Amino acid sequence: MTDYFLGLDSSTQSLTGVIIDFDGRKIVISKSLPFMEYFPEYETDHGVIKQEDEKVVHSYPLMWVEALDTIFELFKEENVDLSSIKAITGSGQQHGTVYLNDKFEEQLKNLNPDKGLKQQLSDVFSRETAPIWMDSSTNKQCQEIREALGGKKKTIELTGSDTFERFSGPQIRKFFQENPEAYNNTSIIHLVSSFMASILLGANAPIDHGDGAGMNLMDIRKKNWSDKALNITAPGLKGKLPNLVESFKIIGKISPYFVNKYGFNSDTIILPWSGDNPNSLIGVGLIEKGKIAISLGTSNTYFGFMDKPRTDPRGESHVFGSPTGDYMSLICFKNGALTSEQVKNEFKLSWKDFSDILEKTPPGNEGKIMLPYYFPEIVPQVLNPKVYRFGFDENDKNGNVRAIIESQLISMRLHSQWTGEEPEVIYATGGASKDKAILQTIADIYQVNVIQFETSASAALGAALRAAKTYYDDTGKNLSWSEIVQDYTVAKGKMISPRKEYKQIYDDMVLLYEAYENYILRSGKNPEEHRQKFIDIYFKNK
Repeated sequence: MTDYFLGLDSSTQSLTGVIIDFDGRKIVISKSLPFMEYFPEYETDHGVIKQEDEKVVHSYPLMWVEALDTIFELFKEENVDLSSIKAITGSGQQHGTVYLNDKFEEQLKNLNPDKGLKQQLSDVFSRETAPIWMDSSTNKQCQEIREALGGKKKTIELTGSDTFERFSGPQIRKFFQENPEAYNNTSIIHLVSSFMASILLGANAPIDHGDGAGMNLMDIRKKNWSDKALNITAPGLKGKLPNLVESFKIIGKISPYFVNKYGFNSDTIILPWSGDNPNSLIGVGLIEKGKIAISLGTSNTYFGFMDKPRTDPRGESHVFGSPTGDYMSLICFKNGALTSEQVKNEFKLSWKDFSDILEKTPPGNEGKIMLPYYFPEIVPQVLNPKVYRFGFDENDKNGNVRAIIESQLISMRLHSQWTGEEPEVIYATGGASKDKAILQTIADIYQVNVIQFETSASAALGAALRAAKTYYDDTGKNLSWSEIVQDYTVAKGKMISPRKEYKQIYDDMVLLYEAYENYILRSGKNPEEHRQKFIDIYFKNK
């Protein structure tokens, strides 16, 4: 009998499912459901609820639930043999919190396959909407938690990260402070990952160490809830959170609802879901040091494998748990794909037009520098968005196109220096990883080979591979991580090589960009003279 494994990814904009045939070493099906297209009745903007206060960013958990039914219906329409799936796990957009009342688990246990999930779970929420990673409205709560934990350094050492507006702890504290009655009526608080796992399991699922690390509530080294952090955040919080578990633990078998409705095998095992970033770590094959991934999605992320936890002294970045049982570094930049899309739309360009302009404009952009804070930014922290341009204006089409891409990638290089490791190779994933001009810019800025993947669904693929690893470990086959990811990751990519002639210009541009960050964000010296020298060296006679 064929061994299939299913990985799901409940992201900001869509639900994606990837089924792999492990014996055949191939992807059987990869299906994505964009929320705007499939569920227009929720009236979201790319999966996000439109609100007057741009710092408040929520979504509808019920929409994610409905998407789960829909994707299984589509698999059935494609005649996929769901009974061959041996194990399932998934990925959820990190930091999002889902608030549920005491009806939740009882209704999960009694789901009727003749009805849909949406119909049966519409009344289990103590809070209709879920704050997600794009929310930046908890600055006050971040300060309160940070101070109570003894300051930034102690907070980072304990939880792996400074307090961040999008992290679950500050979000929970804000909910408790602003709506204590609803907080008291909340029986359990799930992450997106553990919430979706609970639906499949038919019971409250635990939170894995990878996603738990993104809450400011977990002791990063002991990998358990920090009582101090919990007590500071909200009263009685420990009793409202699921347990923490290793990413590779089997937590049970699939709910009878999915067996009876879609034909899954009743012996299909469920693993804890993790965050999108830990899953992507596996999905692009980052199972050893020296390999770095850049994910070009709604947000841009830079992440890599770590054998031991090292923390960022500036508090901008994070260390999370890895599904391998090790750790991972992660740096998240909020101004990602939606920012690039905004530039594209301002000039009424197609994505091909955008790529053509990037390809034909000179590296270094003739000294045109942009700090692209179209939205509140995470790294570096910018709560009040504003776009800063130096040497050009908003009407310069070519300048703006190259500036938005260069600024995003140079900021990544600058703000990843705390890891102390130079990448030997970069794996590119996410929607924009299909653009060769963008990949060439990455290769030129970092001066290393960049591998482009055929699938942009790295989080869902990583989840499917995690499911395979645990299944085979449990059955005594004990395959190594290298054997698990083989044929699904590195071998599938196309390699883009750096152009050595641009090494020095980008080394100098990183320093120039840093000077402008210091000027705008930290009241540093105006680097205009520095920028003019840069132009004189590289562009004056061209």
